[in-house]
Amino acid sequence: MEIKDMRAFYAIVEEGNISHAALRLDIAQPALSRQMKRLETALGVQLFERGSRRIRLTDAGRVLYSRVEHILGMVDGTVREIKEIGSGVAGSIRLGTITSSGAMLLPELITEFHRRYPEVTYQIWEAEGARILELLDNRVIEIGVTRTQVDTRIYDSLVLPNEPLVVIMNKEHEIGKKPDTIAFKELKNAPILIPLRWQSTFTATCRKSGFEPDIVCVSDSIIQDLLLAKRNVGVAVLPVSSKTLLTDGNLLYKRLTEPEMSTHTVIAWLKNRTLSTSSEHFIDLFREIYFGKVASK
Repeated sequence: MEIKDMRAFYAIVEEGNISHAALRLDIAQPALSRQMKRLETALGVQLFERGSRRIRLTDAGRVLYSRVEHILGMVDGTVREIKEIGSGVAGSIRLGTITSSGAMLLPELITEFHRRYPEVTYQIWEAEGARILELLDNRVIEIGVTRTQVDTRIYDSLVLPNEPLVVIMNKEHEIGKKPDTIAFKELKNAPILIPLRWQSTFTATCRKSGFEPDIVCVSDSIIQDLLLAKRNVGVAVLPVSSKTLLTDGNLLYKRLTEPEMSTHTVIAWLKNRTLSTSSEHFIDLFREIYFGKVASK
């Protein structure tokens, strides 16, 4: 199987149908269809389920897609690294980020980086934490922004200080006696919206406070939690940086106390891998802005 077959297959899956993939690849749709049929014949398996308007993969197709994503990430990353070594800062930075940390960190970082290196472009993937690490492992991205604990044997990383969790609610249905903080025990009868990663810790802490939490929604979409809180479906337990995602005068933010809960943001990249020059400078800028450390070259 040639690289051009991998790129064609990957484009079809990403675009969802052959006609859009043909436009992306700048080839005729019939030619692309024939290329995929030849690929299926060569592999001796069916990759796509027939009869559906939108592309659906067979089991074999799903396996191939995961491998192709890895291979193309390595190929593109290797070519980019070779071109950029010794050539100065150019090309593209490939970043993956979770929603809340990306909204908090990336606008400032990219604005300043663009001022210093205007020739650099950006490719940004947004996903939950485990997916970000998967994209790193497959070399689809070079830098990951996540809240997931990383294995220091596999990744180098920079860790920001702990960030408190807050309870976000519609101001018309305020709970808690204090204007800026809310104790766990005050959540006893409140409907809770919470991301999956904090559910078990939150539930255990509620039980220690003497009650079983009323969790109405577990979601990895922080935006969805904010919108549901705005509509008074429940109160959302989220990082304080979530304030940057939805500016709304109808929402109140109270720091969770007695006890406090916190999280942290991790900037990670693969160990023992030559980063592109632009990505190295981007990590240096992160150190400079958030740790006051200027890289010595």
